Amino acid sequence: MLMECRHVSRRYQDGDHYLDVLNDINLCITEGEMLAIVGSSGSGKSTLLHCMGGLDRPTTGEVLYQEHAIHQWNSNQLADWRNRELGFIYQFHHLLPEFTALENVAMPLLIAGKSVAKAQARAQLLLARVGLAQRLTHRPAELSGGERQRVAIARALANEPRLVLADEPTGNLDDTTAEQVFDLLLELNEELNTAFVIVTHDQELAAKLPRTMTLHYGQLAPQERTR
Repeated sequence: MLMECRHVSRRYQDGDHYLDVLNDINLCITEGEMLAIVGSSGSGKSTLLHCMGGLDRPTTGEVLYQEHAIHQWNSNQLADWRNRELGFIYQFHHLLPEFTALENVAMPLLIAGKSVAKAQARAQLLLARVGLAQRLTHRPAELSGGERQRVAIARALANEPRLVLADEPTGNLDDTTAEQVFDLLLELNEELNTAFVIVTHDQELAAKLPRTMTLHYGQLAPQERTR
């Protein structure tokens, strides 16, 4: 088992009011799996990913990575784990605007202690794989929306993570570009055996994945397939 959520709940407090965003979530992710989690805006999808990635702490329950409870680690241990074992892709690419595509992708490798030469070589290889071999020196403002998201995907894969958490990775793209990016994620999963958890509101794209679950009012359930 790569990752497991055991009875994860997340409650936020605002004065005397409480908001239960996640309610008793149980979820298992295996090596190399592709999982879509679908749900409407406000259903708790991003909160669940943040708990899985150690960016937020469950109110109750625990998240285990290879049987280790991640929220028992200190902040430095969590940061090191995220850098080495996880990749993140967001709806808004979160690229650093002052750096080139090559520099953005190389950044996680440099943080992990790789030399500049090795980091740039790996970044160049990944950018070529996502179809951006000719855009290495372009900054985010010089790239299209789809190209920026491809850079973000390459960055997420920089340290060869075993798991990538993707939060609405196609939500800011037109339909054609969204489908291309989604197909790229499927190809990369098959080539690299990297597990992907993709949260999305797009039922049509989610149906391309082998397993789909629905998050509704903080509760997670398998989605019935009609085919």
